Amino acid sequence: MTSTNSPAGLQASTSSGLFPRTVMLAGNNSDATRRDIEACFTATFDRYESLFTTLVNEEAYIRKSIPLRHPLIFYLGHTATFFVNKLVLAKLLPTRIDPNMESIFAVGVDEMSWDDLNEDHYEWPSVSEVMNYRARVRAAVLTLIRELPLSLPIGWDSPFWPIVMGIEHERIHLETSSVLIRQQSLHLVTPQHDWEPIRITGEPPENTLITVPKGEVTLGKSFDDPWYGWDNEYGHHHGDVEEFKASQFLVSNSEFLEFVEAGGYLSDVFWSEEGLGWRKFAKATHPTFWVWKNEWFLRLMTEEVEMPWDWPVEVNFHEAKAFCNWKSEQVGQPVRMPTEDEWHRLAEEAGVNELESDTPAHANLHLDHGASSCPVTRFQHGQWFDVVGNVWQWVETPTYPFPGFDVHSLYDDFTTPTFDNQHNLIKGGSWISCGNETRLSARYAFRRHFFQHAGFRYVVSDAEVKMPSAYYESDARMAEYAEFHYGDEWFGVANFPQALVNRALASLAGKPKKRTLDLGCASGRSSFELAREFENVDGVDFSANFIRQGVEMAEQKVLRYTRVEEGELVSYQERTLASLGLEEVASRVSFHQGDACNLKPQFSHYDLVLAANLIDRLYKPAQFLQTIHERINAGGILMIASPYTWLEEYTPKEEWIGGFKKDGENVTTLEGLKALLEPHFQMISSPEKVPFVIRETMHKYQHSLSEVTLWERRA
Repeated sequence: MTSTNSPAGLQASTSSGLFPRTVMLAGNNSDATRRDIEACFTATFDRYESLFTTLVNEEAYIRKSIPLRHPLIFYLGHTATFFVNKLVLAKLLPTRIDPNMESIFAVGVDEMSWDDLNEDHYEWPSVSEVMNYRARVRAAVLTLIRELPLSLPIGWDSPFWPIVMGIEHERIHLETSSVLIRQQSLHLVTPQHDWEPIRITGEPPENTLITVPKGEVTLGKSFDDPWYGWDNEYGHHHGDVEEFKASQFLVSNSEFLEFVEAGGYLSDVFWSEEGLGWRKFAKATHPTFWVWKNEWFLRLMTEEVEMPWDWPVEVNFHEAKAFCNWKSEQVGQPVRMPTEDEWHRLAEEAGVNELESDTPAHANLHLDHGASSCPVTRFQHGQWFDVVGNVWQWVETPTYPFPGFDVHSLYDDFTTPTFDNQHNLIKGGSWISCGNETRLSARYAFRRHFFQHAGFRYVVSDAEVKMPSAYYESDARMAEYAEFHYGDEWFGVANFPQALVNRALASLAGKPKKRTLDLGCASGRSSFELAREFENVDGVDFSANFIRQGVEMAEQKVLRYTRVEEGELVSYQERTLASLGLEEVASRVSFHQGDACNLKPQFSHYDLVLAANLIDRLYKPAQFLQTIHERINAGGILMIASPYTWLEEYTPKEEWIGGFKKDGENVTTLEGLKALLEPHFQMISSPEKVPFVIRETMHKYQHSLSEVTLWERRA
């Protein structure tokens, strides 16, 4: 490459010559906002189509760039069908424009797992057919922009929200499609003036570490924020960040070459198990955009150039992590990538601000400077360089929802499929990141083997990387119980675990409340409720899955699950201890897996034992009832609640303590309880039937009655 000081020019989209930024959705001038949205829509639609002029023929559209993604013809059509599908769903378009197009281009965007190739055959339409379709979509969207009523601010319920969503969605694919073009065979792409790369290169710098003082970060946005956001940006997160040292520059091609030449791709010790699996599958021996032709070249979007050693290296997470492990061995210090919180702390310390609407970015962002990376020494932010821009930066943090997260009804699966601890966040944006992608609040994530215009900077820190809770319980039974314990009340029936505990605590007036045992605790709500007044609470359940829910709630203070609405349709629920007034008592609760019929000796000396909906699920209920007194202090209380639903799949019939005939006479469970418990207990109140409701779907509920009896341990 040759050196020059004049960055390449891209087609101007506004009077300022800049590609329009994301639109502010608040203010007092709705006519101006309407004009801004129209300008942003047309500029984005045009720029997206312009990107595909780099493809030379129909083969370039149909041949896959990589096996894990659809061919580029899919992405040309996908962003247009996204507009239509969301506008139809929002009842803003009365009919579809082309049902066939809107079917074949609708889904299949996220890259597949590298070991899960999909070889399904598709009959793709021609490029001209797709372009004609896009023209019809453009006209339909413009009509809506010009005619729909607009009132400010534009929020989630505004008819303009899906339009802005479509614009920001197309800007995402402007970037992801550019990566696929970069991975297409070189003979199938051609340079275009509007997509001219930056031609600046020089000597690579020596990287150094600069201290970032400890501090706090507060992330997340409110639902009335004046800027468009994707669902995972909403909610609130507070973090305390310990002091750390961050590399002054992004890792350059030159710095990464040291790892390559040291045999980093050949030494398994530097790679995680997952990373090693990818490396062997891909047969990777160097970064994917590096090309060896007796010397190193770099593949850009439409050409190969002599290696610019002072540009940032572009790698996936696995390669970045392996480099950090190697670097750690070299310097004898703990080297890794920053966490999301640390990245924000660095951005704050570096004084990074949001982009101005009419001034070129002081960063390689938003297509303001050219269609490629540039030297890592070009844009300084505080003491560092490229805190934002040039390439995305991998961080150690898998994507996760902030407390208060919610999904938009028009796009309920934008983020939730990535809450699997397999998608890591990338921060800061690249040269082609536009609109929402450039905002500091942006939270995009990709699978760790995925390639984007992404690199990394490294940090040195002794602080432990804490993995956030991203899990949503999706098992139908477990999700039902999560809703039963922590969810909404239905048909005026009070929360069952809470109702039982209230009755139990009332029976203990004037008695000690030091230790209590919640047997068959399931998801744990009653254990937390008991901790309001007890010093120590043991929650025990036979199911490890139930115990996991209780532990998650105790440790993370939040439980997330998918609630079935109908068929395959679900809603995403989040419940916190704080919202139930239970956060402060969580430290008093311990959860254990155990068998109620064979408890360990440690479970003893209790002032209260609660056995809720348990006895008719035990394999030996009589054995349990005849020995439970050994666990309870004299004067202590045993509460039994049960709907007496005896089933042979849980309890052999010969072990039932009621619900059968003996010598021709009916034997009820209450009679069985009295016979088994009265040697050591006295019943202290009349049996009471307490209702409970289990929600299966939005149209199906189980309404049951559990009979509650209270027994005092004899002295």
